[in-house]
Amino acid sequence: MEIKPFRAFRYDEVVVGDVGDCVVPPYDVISNNQQQRLYEKSPYNIVRITKGKATSDDSQTNNQYTRAAEYLNTWLKEGILKQDSTETIYAYVQDFEVLGRRLQRFSFIALAKLEEFGKVVRPHEQILEQPIIDRLNLKRATAARFGLVFMLYEDRRQTADRIIEKTAGQKPLVDFINDQDVRHRLFAITDKDDIDAIANMMSDKSCIIADGHHRYITGLSYSKESTKPAAKYQMMAFANTCHEGLVVLATHRLVGNLEDFDCGKLIADLERNFEVTKYRFDSPQAKTDAKQKMLAQMRTEHDRGKNAFGIYTADNGFYAAVLKSRQPMDSAAAEKSSAWRSLDVAVLGKLILEELLGINKEKLARGANIEYIKGTSGAVDESIAAVDRGQRQAAFFMNPIRIEQLKMVTDAGERMPQKSTYFYPKIYTGLTINKL
Repeated sequence: MEIKPFRAFRYDEVVVGDVGDCVVPPYDVISNNQQQRLYEKSPYNIVRITKGKATSDDSQTNNQYTRAAEYLNTWLKEGILKQDSTETIYAYVQDFEVLGRRLQRFSFIALAKLEEFGKVVRPHEQILEQPIIDRLNLKRATAARFGLVFMLYEDRRQTADRIIEKTAGQKPLVDFINDQDVRHRLFAITDKDDIDAIANMMSDKSCIIADGHHRYITGLSYSKESTKPAAKYQMMAFANTCHEGLVVLATHRLVGNLEDFDCGKLIADLERNFEVTKYRFDSPQAKTDAKQKMLAQMRTEHDRGKNAFGIYTADNGFYAAVLKSRQPMDSAAAEKSSAWRSLDVAVLGKLILEELLGINKEKLARGANIEYIKGTSGAVDESIAAVDRGQRQAAFFMNPIRIEQLKMVTDAGERMPQKSTYFYPKIYTGLTINKL
């Protein structure tokens, strides 16, 4: 992949104060409530551009996209955003805790030449049409890039990681801690030898899109309609799959709104293809113990390469279900590769949600029966509570996908089912801005 340094526009902390009050998570994970909080956090918060509020008075000439362009132009004019003077690759360091472990993830931000999906760039998940239209409207209005496409590459020599580690000894350009207790730091890599080393390392690499599929496709579309040479390049953050700080968390499923849902029938039907173990409880402490036993069995089976799920239906027990053999998936998804058929999310989708609960592709697309819970701290208890309150009928607990599985599926030219991966922590928007 061809990459190069650039001169980013960045918030001037002398003007805005804490840059952490101005930058945001990716637009597609910001809820309406969070959008409002971000608006209130700072008059310069970039949510006004990346996910601006729509109003009932919006028209073709006055809408969230035209207002985004006005904000950008005003902030540039007033010096709120200033362009760096030196061609730079930006080192991005995130310190975080997940599931009791303190970790640090390295990535670097650079411009990369846009490529059609194929050998150089591989997607890993399905995409939707509406977010592409939304992002394309924003790009047409502003002629700028704000959010980062998060890319994965493999380099066992860890060339960029060593340079990032060295650069992290300098004073950071940005340093803040977000409300999830993740520390974000941005550093400038300006030494020509370091920049050349990273560019040369990346020159023969292929990459997998971890997050930002819609942003990448938007970039491709815009590059074809724009006369600007700069439109051929996309602003991206790159992380090495060989770095220990690259974490993929599970995404659990809550099931609800099913007519005639019967827990007993579900478990009985499961036993045709799964070994099912029930961990019973009759007190709050016993409930905690049973939950831990279920989670422990899930992890053990996962480490053995088995497809395993945890299930809770508020019937005084937790269940661990382990697939007995590959044969049912070979029959249910014969058109797919063995790598795809081995995914936990594929097994759950085909053999349980679709075959046993009747949640087919059409129902899945409507979103009335499935709620996705990101597997951060407290996610399991949150899911259990939703079932106990009667808001959902069952919770299915997942193990995280392995990076090796991600590589195998994309190598086969396939994409994973919806919500297969959750890369944590999220790459923030607004740390660097690329004006075309």
